[in-house]
Amino acid sequence: MILNIAVLPGDGIGPEVTSQAIKVLKAIALEFDHTFFFKEAAVGAVAIDNENNPLPDETLKLCKSSDAILFGAIGHPKYDNDPSAKIRPEQGLLKLRQELNLFANVRPVKAYDTLLDKSPLKKHIIEGTDISIYRELTGGIYFGKKHLSEDGNTASDLCEYSRFEIERIAHLAFKAAQSRNKKITLVDKANVLETSRLWRRVVTELATQYPDVTLDFLFVDNAAMQIILNPKQFDVILTENLFGDVISDEASVIGGSIGLLASASFGDRYALFEPIHGSYPQATGKGIANPIASILSAAMLLEHFELFDEAQLVREGVERSLELNITTQDLNPENTTITTTNIGDFVDDFISNPNDSNINFTNIHLGQSTII
Repeated sequence: MILNIAVLPGDGIGPEVTSQAIKVLKAIALEFDHTFFFKEAAVGAVAIDNENNPLPDETLKLCKSSDAILFGAIGHPKYDNDPSAKIRPEQGLLKLRQELNLFANVRPVKAYDTLLDKSPLKKHIIEGTDISIYRELTGGIYFGKKHLSEDGNTASDLCEYSRFEIERIAHLAFKAAQSRNKKITLVDKANVLETSRLWRRVVTELATQYPDVTLDFLFVDNAAMQIILNPKQFDVILTENLFGDVISDEASVIGGSIGLLASASFGDRYALFEPIHGSYPQATGKGIANPIASILSAAMLLEHFELFDEAQLVREGVERSLELNITTQDLNPENTTITTTNIGDFVDDFISNPNDSNINFTNIHLGQSTII
């Protein structure tokens, strides 16, 4: 298969983790006789600094002419610490989602057996957790009309949804549930919000088209609590933009690190793949950023193009690295010698040598990652 992949590394640790995902994709291409072309463009704070635009026209043009987009992270303290800034890095990502109509965000949340002790939650609570969160991405309060009074003392943000916006992501969530454990939980606030009442009505009507899938409901405050108390009860979670943003980040504690959570954003034509973590600017250039979420995002990219064996091999490489404790400091604080690059090197080598299991730790620490 031939794929043209737009690479938007972004800010902070974005370039570091994205380079490891590219390394893994190149290894897959070599092993399975594919051809992947990568072309890079600026987005976020780095684009503001260079062009005073968080999403330059050339970047958007590249994305629209590519088969898929591999995204890093955006954000910088000089903007994060100034809420009044008129031009902000996150505007680039929001505009990109709108321009490409990326209406569905999919975030897998899995408790790896080898990392159960790394989570702040008790082992028996999280063991066996495997959730897929479907978050609507281009509607709701993030994209609604915003107003600030002339005196600056009153503000409002409009949350608005249409039946069409709800139906298109709900269909995707139901189809995903059919291939999983056949259960969907709609997370809303239907006791208070009119938009949530519309969500509940539309999704309930749609459920009749999927009689093999069980549909239940949770208010978002209760859902936030249940993800901590009993995450194994969930299979597919379907929710709107703001609630999905909060719920999916909260769920990151299940795996022990937000550096493990990948995501994919889909529209009718385009697809974007990114880790859910931020730009972590204080770690920039130190080699301590966890690239696993970015590598798993690359696996989701492969799966999107029905390269299922390739995606599975990447995931096996990640799981093997976790089994051998080849991880960054967020998961292995005692070992400060394993770097972001080492992890990418290991998964790269695993793809070529998946049956070898004894790792030369000295060489890995030197960044050579030789399997013996």
